[in-house]
Amino acid sequence: MSKAKHVSETPATQFLKKNKVIYEEHTYDYVEHGGTAETSKQLGVGEHQIVKTLIFEDDSGKPHVVLMHGDCEVSAKNLARQVGVKKMQIVAATEAPKHSGYQIGGTSPFGTRKHMPVWIEKTILDYDKIYINGGRRGYILSLNPQVIVDLLGAKAVEVANEHGA
Repeated sequence: MSKAKHVSETPATQFLKKNKVIYEEHTYDYVEHGGTAETSKQLGVGEHQIVKTLIFEDDSGKPHVVLMHGDCEVSAKNLARQVGVKKMQIVAATEAPKHSGYQIGGTSPFGTRKHMPVWIEKTILDYDKIYINGGRRGYILSLNPQVIVDLLGAKAVEVANEHGA
């Protein structure tokens, strides 16, 4: 773990420590609606390597975690087809924290309030290291993406749409 600015533990870091996962901590100045582009700029890392954690729900209202490259959008139609449900949609910003336990802009797939299926864009697994939210705004963890498959049972999907596509 880096010796950078100390950030108090989050449910995500508690989960990772309990499972003896090696990660590095990175802090940045959170900018409202700055998204992964702002994170990328401040950390000096390509936006494609920054992974956003999104909460979707299927046609029965069951929540799912979807992990996507920062510079891509999720095709809800492709996601539904690959997951095997009729419909998937992103949950309202007011509802997402009820499922994840995290504030919007600080959502991590680790240590979520509810146990949810996790879907990860297949090409994220091509990286040796990704940057993903650590459970608080302005707090990113870098780690090997295989951890997400090993610990969360994430299943790979191909649902990325490039921005503007």
